[in-house]
Amino acid sequence: MSGPHLILASTSPRRKELFNLLGIPFEIIPPSTIEDVQGQETPVDHVSRLAREKAGSVASHYPTSLVIGSDTVIELNGDILGKPADLNEARAMLNRLRGRCHLVHTGLALVAKARQIEDTWVETVKVWMKNFSDIDLQTYLKTQDSLGKAGAYSIQGEGAYLIEKIEGDYPTVVGLPLWKTAKLLEQAGIDLLRPVEEIYRTKPYANWKDFG
Repeated sequence: MSGPHLILASTSPRRKELFNLLGIPFEIIPPSTIEDVQGQETPVDHVSRLAREKAGSVASHYPTSLVIGSDTVIELNGDILGKPADLNEARAMLNRLRGRCHLVHTGLALVAKARQIEDTWVETVKVWMKNFSDIDLQTYLKTQDSLGKAGAYSIQGEGAYLIEKIEGDYPTVVGLPLWKTAKLLEQAGIDLLRPVEEIYRTKPYANWKDFG
């Protein structure tokens, strides 16, 4: 199968939105990957492997295409916090994060089988949570914004209220290290219609300017 030239192996609407900022045509094809933790792998190893597996699962069907895969987890004291199964689990996660600093790791992989390309990268951002009140927590949980989000919050949504500050790349916390993605694509011969430097200067994504 020849397939499209550029593929985002993802089901995340947030990664699609960030990728759209680059202004280049691409297709979305969901990966066939189980997001489990294997053995004693570290959070960094975990997101690196899953990003590579996501990209690889699609690239095996479209060997002439460039395929991007990505995965995000929260690390707190060495523990991996993924997506909560329900609101009770979301409450427990946010209580652990309250008033503390944690790490957001997002793995990125670019795979093209025919060109023997397999580049992986992990971007890490520090995030400080406010010591928010129980009322703040309950109000946020009622929005159900925490469901489907690693660590049970979304910096680009209403969860931004719970965050005091970040140190690092904002799009990485959303789910895609956009700067590194752009640079990997350029190295692979993709001409961006919009310079990534302009994107980072204007910050055209929800809540980005609040944490820039």
